[in-house]
Amino acid sequence: MKKGWAVLLLAASLTAAGCSSNNDDGGNAGNGGASASSQASASASTVDWAPIIDSYRQFSVEQADTFIAETDKFVAAVKSGDIDTAKQLYAPTRMYYERIEPIAEALGDLDPDIDARENDVEDKDWRGFHRIEKFLWVDNTTAGAEDYADRLLEDAKSLRALMETVEIEPALLVTGAVELLNEVSSSKVTGEEERYSHTDLYDFAANVEGARKIYDLLQPELAKKDAALDTSIGTSFTNLEDALADYKSGDGYVSYTDLKEEDTKKLSQLIDALAEPLSQMGVILGA
Repeated sequence: MKKGWAVLLLAASLTAAGCSSNNDDGGNAGNGGASASSQASASASTVDWAPIIDSYRQFSVEQADTFIAETDKFVAAVKSGDIDTAKQLYAPTRMYYERIEPIAEALGDLDPDIDARENDVEDKDWRGFHRIEKFLWVDNTTAGAEDYADRLLEDAKSLRALMETVEIEPALLVTGAVELLNEVSSSKVTGEEERYSHTDLYDFAANVEGARKIYDLLQPELAKKDAALDTSIGTSFTNLEDALADYKSGDGYVSYTDLKEEDTKKLSQLIDALAEPLSQMGVILGA
């Protein structure tokens, strides 16, 4: 459940409005004719958003399908009392959800139902992954988690069903990429998200992968309109991905408790270095 979504949309609207107002003041000067804002609008009109949005929907549906399959395995382990298997499946399963949070957050209460942390919602409403996480790592048992596991699988299936009809606007893609990085900086890099299991780096990596997918879809258009910005974003993604690779362990990642202060500081700086140019995509593409 993320409050940053509305803030980002409002910020994007205010930025667009401010740019339009400033450009209108000098739009008739010289022989250039069109103002900078009208030129940006004309440039934006050349972006064919339909195939980009279709590709993102397909990606999201594929992630959701695998999310259901992996959640089914996780739920089976919880319900059978196999705590070791449940712990092994917990973080990898969550990654499929974390990659597509922008679209999940557009679907009402499904994000808090699946992903709310303790104290994000009233205790009577708290369910989903983190409720089960507490059973597994704090109580060291699956007893009592069975009903929450069943509801988690139902919510995963509801998420998938709604993806067929949810409207995806260009702004959702652009702000969604930035929001995924905000997720990392606000809860993953602090170790707050997975406070019981300390599997934050799985979430961290999945959020970055989700943002990278959006950038990859927009990159051809961005390269046409602002090659320097495109290069900056691509380089920043590579730097962050290379840094994350240092914490790989087999098919997964080390415990977040293994990171030292200098590690989290470096990751935080790399996130900031990526988020700043990434946030400019919307203006350039007219989303």
